[in-house]
Amino acid sequence: MPSRQSRSEDLSLSSFLFLGAPLPVRSVTGLRRKRKDGRVRSLTHSRLTDPTLARDSAAFMSTESSSNEVAVISTAYSDMTVSFWSDVAPKTVENFKKLARDGFYDGTAFHRIIKGFMIQGGCPNTKEGATGMPGTGDPGYKVDAEFNEKPHVRGVLSMARSADPNSAGCQFFVCHGDARFLDRQYTAFGEVTGGDSVLEQIATLPTGGGGENSTPIERVEVKSVTIQAA
Repeated sequence: MPSRQSRSEDLSLSSFLFLGAPLPVRSVTGLRRKRKDGRVRSLTHSRLTDPTLARDSAAFMSTESSSNEVAVISTAYSDMTVSFWSDVAPKTVENFKKLARDGFYDGTAFHRIIKGFMIQGGCPNTKEGATGMPGTGDPGYKVDAEFNEKPHVRGVLSMARSADPNSAGCQFFVCHGDARFLDRQYTAFGEVTGGDSVLEQIATLPTGGGGENSTPIERVEVKSVTIQAA
């Protein structure tokens, strides 16, 4: 998302959604994971010998699973429920769900708030006791972008990144207002379907400090992110 030209994942208003400071970005693709061999593993107990069929079946199963699941982001101000767009950003959705199930987001905080624009969180350096700079943390790997046609409007969930289009990892942001200038430059992968009032509360909290005065005065904890049946 908005960020500085550092290795962080902040997004900003001017450069918009880079990890640390603002800076517009433009291109990307998918998860950086390549098979070491050309084989396709069986997806169920039955064998799938056709690689194309296996790939299509895997994509279908992933999409079906994601469409029947939502994320509940529990914050100090109650919960936000998010529905996923696995049809346009399947790898991003699966990465977010994996991190959530692993407890990666539990105890983090929304470290960047710009009223009318977005709230940003997901950085492990925002956990109490962490020593790294907020906005610069990642899960130890990167996820390639999955730019799509979904518009960045209020309630949309998208991935933060640095200047490198393929630098997203774990940090995300939720749009508080229309941010269409981010379209096709950041990976939108879901939307808030419950708890809009919580988004409003967090996005309008007092902030200060930093070049853009986007650091919340009081810590806004993300107690947990859980994946639940829709």
